[in-house]
Amino acid sequence: MDQTYDESHPLRLLSGLVRTVWIQRTGTQPYPQRDLPTGGVELQCPVGGVPRLIGPLTRAHLQVIPPRTTIVGVRFMPGAGTPLLGVPADELVDCAVDLWGPAGVAIGSIVADAVTPQEALLGVQRYLARQQLRPDPVVAEMVRRLMPWDRTGIATLADDLALSESQLRRRCLTAVGVSPKALQRTLRFQGYLALAQAGFGGGLADLAAETGYADHAHLTRECVRLTGVTPRELLGDKADRCDCGHDHSASYAPFLAGWYDRFVQARSWEAALASTHGADRT
Repeated sequence: MDQTYDESHPLRLLSGLVRTVWIQRTGTQPYPQRDLPTGGVELQCPVGGVPRLIGPLTRAHLQVIPPRTTIVGVRFMPGAGTPLLGVPADELVDCAVDLWGPAGVAIGSIVADAVTPQEALLGVQRYLARQQLRPDPVVAEMVRRLMPWDRTGIATLADDLALSESQLRRRCLTAVGVSPKALQRTLRFQGYLALAQAGFGGGLADLAAETGYADHAHLTRECVRLTGVTPRELLGDKADRCDCGHDHSASYAPFLAGWYDRFVQARSWEAALASTHGADRT
């Protein structure tokens, strides 16, 4: 059996906390995996193994998954997953940590006792929903404002949240693991991947402009910094869309929804201005 990767949307109870969930199966050969920075942490639960927490990442994390392995996975929104360990997020940066505590035991038992991977994934999500992993509301608003469709400066963001820049940085490091600027850069790159997945634009230049990069060369440099490879090496022959054969629409839904909302808002403003100008002419 070839390697398969199937994403889906999380339970509604986890909305705003979990970005996507998935089931991955490897075939008869070891599978080299490149975990990319997402701004959040990932919970990876191999069937028959110990659950692990990955990240937050500032660069690609390379691992080799053994053959005939099934993994149930959960990708958290920034600031939402690290309470599982009860330690500040900045202590977990670029780390892969086995989850041995009460949470790890409970999640491991759920996965081990499930009849199918789908049942295991549902059980893990129900367990997480019961933990009430509510992020700091200030951090949640910070994350929302740092998404790539909102070109917010860090100083402006701090003022809007009634914090000094140093206070904002400390709060972000504790909850998310990285500085606000580093998080913004990561979310911008995730925005590029989301639009590439959706087939946006006519090439890298269009994607770079839409996601706030100076040009396609700037986008390429950021891709190499965060993933270790160029856009073409990461996504395949066509670097302006995902060519890996996996459907990542569930993972990128929060990003695409944000751009859609901005598009609708822009069209509403255009309609209002056209109506005003029309009234001025009568």
